Amino acid sequence: MAPLPEHLQPPESDRLDALAEFDTPAEVDAVFRTQRRIAMGYVLLFVGGILVIPALTLTTAWWSTGRLGGWWTTGFFAAGIGMYLFFLLIGIGAASLSNGVENRMLGSPNGSPESDAG
Repeated sequence: MAPLPEHLQPPESDRLDALAEFDTPAEVDAVFRTQRRIAMGYVLLFVGGILVIPALTLTTAWWSTGRLGGWWTTGFFAAGIGMYLFFLLIGIGAASLSNGVENRMLGSPNGSPESDAG
């Protein structure tokens, strides 16, 4: 098979043979399995966080009758404000943990470790 003409060659930065190091299929598979475990853990945390409000409503009297201030019951506060904060924290936590794991487990094309912030 004849090589491609020069004007059809991919840029040097896009060619795998030009890279000193790239990720093997085993490394990518390990990252996938780790990411899947992280995702399943956060799914269980999410479902548990959602189910705790009805469980408290059905099992405890103070959850429905207790007042936090004026007309704010604990259940109303948890459903109206607490769940949104819970979802935000779960999202931030899952994203930062997944990005950090991927950055640590996979190499970068230039051979230097990427920072977790970027």
